[in-house]
Amino acid sequence: MSQAAELGRIVRFHRKKSGLTQIELANLASLGKSTVFDIEKGKASVRLDSLLKVLSVLNIRLQAQGPLVQEFQEQQELEQQGSEQDE
Repeated sequence: MSQAAELGRIVRFHRKKSGLTQIELANLASLGKSTVFDIEKGKASVRLDSLLKVLSVLNIRLQAQGPLVQEFQEQQELEQQGSEQDE
């Protein structure tokens, strides 16, 4: 199963558990119904900002995973600490 299809199934599951129709979810996310339908069907061409709106409404958080994610997060923390010390 593709990642887009898996994410679509997750969105559909959360939408149904929330008691929302596709139209209601689309309205809450300020999107068209076809966008929600496309996300749920795993269509890969959905715009990222549209997907993020739907995920936000459903309170779904994405988490990045990869071999360098932890190193990136540590670097971000160090940079933030440095900027706080400059203040």
